[in-house]
Amino acid sequence: MKTGIDQISFYTSQYFLDLKTLAEARGVETGKFYVGIGQEKMGIPPPDEDIVTMAASAAFRLKEQGALDGVEALLFATESGVDQSKAAGMFVHGLLSLPQRCRVVELKQACYSATAALRMAMGLVAMKPKSKVLVIASDVARYELGSPGESTQGCGAVAFTVSADPRLLAIDPEAGFYAEDVMDFWRPNYLSEALVDGKYSTLVYIKALKAAWEQYAEESGRFLGDFARFCYHIPFTRMAEKAHQKLAKGISDDELCQKIGESLIYSRIAGNCYSASLYVGLCSLLDHAAEELSGRRIGFYSYGSGCVGEFFSGVVQTDYRMALFTQAHQNLLAGRTELTFQQYEDIYHCGIPTDGGTYIFPQYRTGPFRFAGMQRHKRIYGRR
Repeated sequence: MKTGIDQISFYTSQYFLDLKTLAEARGVETGKFYVGIGQEKMGIPPPDEDIVTMAASAAFRLKEQGALDGVEALLFATESGVDQSKAAGMFVHGLLSLPQRCRVVELKQACYSATAALRMAMGLVAMKPKSKVLVIASDVARYELGSPGESTQGCGAVAFTVSADPRLLAIDPEAGFYAEDVMDFWRPNYLSEALVDGKYSTLVYIKALKAAWEQYAEESGRFLGDFARFCYHIPFTRMAEKAHQKLAKGISDDELCQKIGESLIYSRIAGNCYSASLYVGLCSLLDHAAEELSGRRIGFYSYGSGCVGEFFSGVVQTDYRMALFTQAHQNLLAGRTELTFQQYEDIYHCGIPTDGGTYIFPQYRTGPFRFAGMQRHKRIYGRR
């Protein structure tokens, strides 16, 4: 029995900051961002948008097509949790009016958690082949103003259904994985901004990749030439390029672009989406690949700081293009509103009240759902 991703939908904020604007404000060359880290824009969520509204908006396209009918589990992957106890997925469960017969769990391990959710979903489907699981990954990447990580901010969500006989991607059983307790990236409960040791994190990312790939290759008997494309975790697009250059030593620039270039397009203009970023790359690849990928194998590298890395693969299914949301994704990105630098900083400083009072938030541009306000320490969500 084949198990994997049946459909996948991507969503990001309706607002963005061009990194050219950030470069001018910070007194650095635009090329430091456009070329140095391979990023051009970063998605900025307004005060009434968060991981819950982005998650629900990503999944809403699936709901409109009836793809969520019969879902028996919602697995929500994030490192931007909104509550220490209640799973963010419970808010999404309510907004999407999912069945009451539904398991809902939040998973966390930095940017790796969506892959953990995929694995868990496949296990549930294997036990009950006629069932379906909804996996959502949603995050906001946030760093201190003026810090080295500021230009790698972003936001976004992906929602995908996992089922038997998937229309999009059948996941192979082989995998290589690696774990090590390190402090390359973290965010204590008392901080709203992440902390990162950038150079060290890059080294650990590559170390975990090499170990995971070696395990996968030994288990599967496959070689790099057996893959039509690769998708990587994308904290910034240049990191994914460096990773593949390390794996495929001696690869030319043209070959590099051919193997991973299509997977980087969305992340270049949405920014870091943390747990969602690998799967944003999958959306970008399938939406942009001119070559027919039916029957071709894709390699995936999922990485979460702290750290866990996994290399796995999947085979693109026949008629996969019929299960895509290409036009919706491209319309979303083309229709966003550009922020000035002052607007960006104003939004950055707009904190969520913590005194338990009643607050109604102004309405900005969002997807179908919005974070409407707070009341007695409770988050209030609703339709736009």
